[in-house]
Amino acid sequence: MPTVQISARIDSGLKTAIESYCRSRGIIVNHFIQEALLDRFEELEDIEDVQRLRREPARPLADVLAELKLDGTL
Repeated sequence: MPTVQISARIDSGLKTAIESYCRSRGIIVNHFIQEALLDRFEELEDIEDVQRLRREPARPLADVLAELKLDGTL
């Protein structure tokens, strides 16, 4: 996948912390930031999934156990 450059203004202390963290672990700053952004997107998707699941009606436990064949019947 081709890469492009983006620009963002961040707190200078945060920039120093990122550089220090990456240097101490041998990580390239660009890679660290890209992974952080991807992780954040995944978190946002997870939040949306949880909100959607909370709106679903609850199912009786007996129905769930029967569907999983854990209700003692064959």
